Amino acid sequence: MQFFPLFMQLMVKIDKIDREILRLLTGDGRLPNTALAERVGLSPSACLRRVQELERAGVIQGYRAVLNPRATGIGFVAYVTVGLSDHSKASQEGFERSIGLYDEVRECHNITGAVEYLLRVETADLEAFKLFHTDRLGTLAQVHQMTTHVVMGSPKNMRA
Repeated sequence: MQFFPLFMQLMVKIDKIDREILRLLTGDGRLPNTALAERVGLSPSACLRRVQELERAGVIQGYRAVLNPRATGIGFVAYVTVGLSDHSKASQEGFERSIGLYDEVRECHNITGAVEYLLRVETADLEAFKLFHTDRLGTLAQVHQMTTHVVMGSPKNMRA
């Protein structure tokens, strides 16, 4: 029964102006309302109302700072696919709880296909990744298989 009210909240009609607001805020979440209003052709008050409605409806879920990985000590990024030995709900929940404790795991996605999870892992360097891979991820009881894909470059990265 709780799904329906949440579903109704997210059923917001997004028009051309809202899409432009979202595009601009995705590029610069700190864009002042006056500049945003000017770029979308609205008065500042009308623009602010639209942004607030998009926030209230859950279309805009938050604002984040985009960090320079090197400046924060991140020199190694990898995606790791993880297959579980047991496909039960309890096994998935246990894995997800454990992964939630690891700062190195920046993203965890439950996916379809031959494996259950795709992780984005960020560490200082290859040595730190190896320790994480062996001493943390590799020791979880639920983990059956792991495949690592090392990021060599990111020519397009829209993640905040």
